[in-house]
Amino acid sequence: MNARTVADRVTQLREDFDRSFAEPARVLDEESIELLAIGVGDRPYALRLSQTSGVHPDRPVTALPTTLRALLGVAGFAGTVVPVYDLAALLGHPIAQRPRWLVLTAGSPPLALAFHQLDHHLRVSVSDVAGGLADGAGPRGYLQGMVRLPDGNRPIIDVPATRALVHQLAGHPLAPEES
Repeated sequence: MNARTVADRVTQLREDFDRSFAEPARVLDEESIELLAIGVGDRPYALRLSQTSGVHPDRPVTALPTTLRALLGVAGFAGTVVPVYDLAALLGHPIAQRPRWLVLTAGSPPLALAFHQLDHHLRVSVSDVAGGLADGAGPRGYLQGMVRLPDGNRPIIDVPATRALVHQLAGHPLAPEES
């Protein structure tokens, strides 16, 4: 992306954010799911917004000495040091460049997942989500469903399953709420 495109995108996101406070609060009905359309490496995915607690661009990540390829390091969030894992590495994709975006996962302990591109936020009908696992798009246990969008289908990353994978990689037992 060139500088002008980035500046235009930032301006549009800022205006959309400000406008969202002027609109009446929306109640999510049982027929809709809110998703973040993201890019992991060069592949499109989606995350359920309900499984996240925040999205942050360009957050400094302090590297740690580790043999875990997926562990990028730690980042600070409101006075808490949080481990940051690369979603591309967790999903078995080559890591082309350092991810720009961090998403804080819902749940405890805090965990951040890094990805390359934030495409957009969307609300889709439950009928636009195909249940089950996405074939051939990564480790089977970490993808749960596929969303049909005008720009193509996107596998949905199951954040709790990804959190469990991180705990397994780190050699930590799962907390009772995560098992």
